[in-house]
Amino acid sequence: MSCEAPALDPVFLQLGPLPIYWYGVIIATGAFLALWVATREADRLGVKKDYIVDLVVFAIPIAILSARIYYVVFEWDRYVGEPWWKVFAVWEGGIAIHGALIGSVITAIVFTRVKKLSFWQIADIAAPSIILGQAIGRWGNFMNQEAHGGPISQSTYESFHQYLPDFIMNQMCIEGTMYHPTFLYESIWNIAGFILLLVLRKYPLRRGEMFLTYVIWYSIGRYFIEGMRTDSLYIVGELRTAQFISILLIVGAVILIIYRRKKGLTTHTYQGKKIRQHKKK
Repeated sequence: MSCEAPALDPVFLQLGPLPIYWYGVIIATGAFLALWVATREADRLGVKKDYIVDLVVFAIPIAILSARIYYVVFEWDRYVGEPWWKVFAVWEGGIAIHGALIGSVITAIVFTRVKKLSFWQIADIAAPSIILGQAIGRWGNFMNQEAHGGPISQSTYESFHQYLPDFIMNQMCIEGTMYHPTFLYESIWNIAGFILLLVLRKYPLRRGEMFLTYVIWYSIGRYFIEGMRTDSLYIVGELRTAQFISILLIVGAVILIIYRRKKGLTTHTYQGKKIRQHKKK
């Protein structure tokens, strides 16, 4: 489907020679809102909010670094022959959610061991805020006109035009071609996941199952949406990295839920207005 529309300016603010991009502003907004949600959830469950704040102070820079490393490793050919600083140009996009999750989980494991807290308890508290932050962060991709799908047909365009605002339609018109707004699909999926996790707080989930439910929900959506994207990272041949990782995460999360229940490692429930601090379990 051909089209003509002006793109939104990716620069939020120009401070002399220093541009501040919408991408960074939106990612930061998602992170701060996620932190606010996590601290409220910690307070509801009787966990010191300082633990969450301290963890985030370490986790955010490590997550950004690991997300960038993950992306650059799988897109190394793109940076060959480019100026060396392009490897660090995260403001131009190019960070991978799975890389960020890997870095965040490793950071949380180390942090909870040092603080003698339950990793699973902290992970449960963080789960709703993580998926909310991801939902918001996808709009950074929107501003960069990235993470979109393939070209849409005329009939699809007409259907979208009835429901989507012009600013989304215009931004998905790239070099005269209209593309699937897969960033929007994933953002909506993640918002639905956030609502699901809030609802599940009313049920007596076992320790760790809130976080593992997040992993399963996000991975299911990511698997199908990734298949529509045109900018996927690949492990080898046509095997998309995100789809492969999503399958591993779904299978791993289900196995962990079953294993931890059978082994009695989930004696404490997530539900409750106040729960005591526990050692690692």
